[in-house]
Amino acid sequence: MPPKPGVIPLGPLRLGDVLGGAFATLGRYAKQVLGVGAAAYGGALAVVLAAGAIAYSAVADHLDLMLSLEGDENPRSEDWVPVAVAFGLVALLGLLAVVVSTALIYTAVPVILQEAVLGRPTTFSAVWRRAWSRMPAVIGTVLLTWLIAMIPLLLAWAGFIAFVIGVVSMDGGSGPVVLIMIGFLGALATAPLAVWLWVKFSLAPSAVVFENQGPIAAMRRSSQLVRGDWWRILGISLLAGGMAAVASYVIQLPFSVLGMFSGMLGSMNLGTDPSPASVVVAMSGYVGALLLGQLIGQLIVSTFPPLVTGLLYVDRRIRTENLGPVLAEAAAVPPQYTA
Repeated sequence: MPPKPGVIPLGPLRLGDVLGGAFATLGRYAKQVLGVGAAAYGGALAVVLAAGAIAYSAVADHLDLMLSLEGDENPRSEDWVPVAVAFGLVALLGLLAVVVSTALIYTAVPVILQEAVLGRPTTFSAVWRRAWSRMPAVIGTVLLTWLIAMIPLLLAWAGFIAFVIGVVSMDGGSGPVVLIMIGFLGALATAPLAVWLWVKFSLAPSAVVFENQGPIAAMRRSSQLVRGDWWRILGISLLAGGMAAVASYVIQLPFSVLGMFSGMLGSMNLGTDPSPASVVVAMSGYVGALLLGQLIGQLIVSTFPPLVTGLLYVDRRIRTENLGPVLAEAAAVPPQYTA
């Protein structure tokens, strides 16, 4: 039997070893895993809420004028343009905050796994410093991976749009059902290639952290490690994602129910012609409960699959590079247990 100084045995991992190791890491290093996730997403949420409050205060007069219009009146451009720009900037800031916070978690998980595999303790501050230093490389890796994986789909849709333009110009716009079917079949034909590329580079974020690789080198490394085990990595990754999604839904459900009752109680105090500010106050309990449920659910979705992927990275190196004895030596396992 291979030694097990940490959350996994230092030998080829079975499905139970991978999932058990991910759960064990969540249990033993909960403060580090969930702490980084809560700090990342909580910080992102605070930034977006602050930006939303600033945007609302800046365009409140324009928004009041728009909401006070009768059913047959159209808003003036002097009113809707500032509102659209203000909240468009908030949405853009929110997207950027989500990208940064998700990348920080994707970086922190392998940092924690480095210690969890060896059974060594670590602290929140140590994980945060190490994750922050490698986060730019992980962002570059994830963006490059998604860009490469999306190229086949984008090419298929570009060809489909060109085909639509050509057909419409020839027959005056007939045959929409045929065009929809062609577009669907084109996307269906390119989807397997996109999935293949996604799995091929799925171990790259772990390589960035474990081996201090840059984005391009990490993607090459992932391609090398995935070779010969693509289907297994795909299956386990999909299983982990499905488990996380179900757990997230179950967690969010009571918060949704609580928020619904809170919103009903708040709306009972509204008059027949409430102001936008009173509507916001009345619905704050509903929105707050939903946001809290979303935050907790997102912590599960964003941490469990990367934990599984990181353990698959370790497994592939154990299988192809005999990493087990090296890890055992780093964990100070006596030689008689590494044979």
